[in-house]
Amino acid sequence: MEMSNDFDRLLFFEHTRRTAEAIYAKNPHDAENLTKWGGVLLELSQFQNGPESKQMVQDAIDKLEKALVVDPRKHDALWCLGNAYTSSAFLIPELEEAKVYFDKAAQYFEQAVELEPTNELYQKSLEVTSKAPGLHVEIHKHGLGEQVMAGGPSSSSTSTKQSTKKSKSSDLKYDIFGWIILAVGIVAWVGFAKSNMPPPPPPR
Repeated sequence: MEMSNDFDRLLFFEHTRRTAEAIYAKNPHDAENLTKWGGVLLELSQFQNGPESKQMVQDAIDKLEKALVVDPRKHDALWCLGNAYTSSAFLIPELEEAKVYFDKAAQYFEQAVELEPTNELYQKSLEVTSKAPGLHVEIHKHGLGEQVMAGGPSSSSTSTKQSTKKSKSSDLKYDIFGWIILAVGIVAWVGFAKSNMPPPPPPR
């Protein structure tokens, strides 16, 4: 069931992406469409591995930055950009380099909160960003980042776990804010870390 949900979502995101491309061809200055395109690329990046995921996140950043050129006060584009930089940071093994991206993410979340101070989702994203570097350390300490960058082991159990993780984190995101991703680097990676953590040591 979860696998079919993932497939349905993939189809939905692909359709949304193609629609956004078509709208962009007619009107490249539609900030709403650029934001939607960036958001859906972020969602699609979760279905990719390694370099493909990284490239898709970068494409999302490009679209969202274009949206902000058209409308610098577009708070949902600022929020999506924060998520995109958070995602990029988790794909970088070196913490010091990743921190640059986490800092950028925090700046965009702060701007979104300034424009929409009552938006709880923006506030929560800003709050969670402060914990991201610690989570980054845990993920890369256990070698989970390398698995993703390499496309992961070919074991079907790992693939199933990853699919389950994506489905669960996606369910949460849909409940909260429709098709836009919720803190990709936090929610998705927490699920990934939990489902792929090595067994705990024997009781003391």
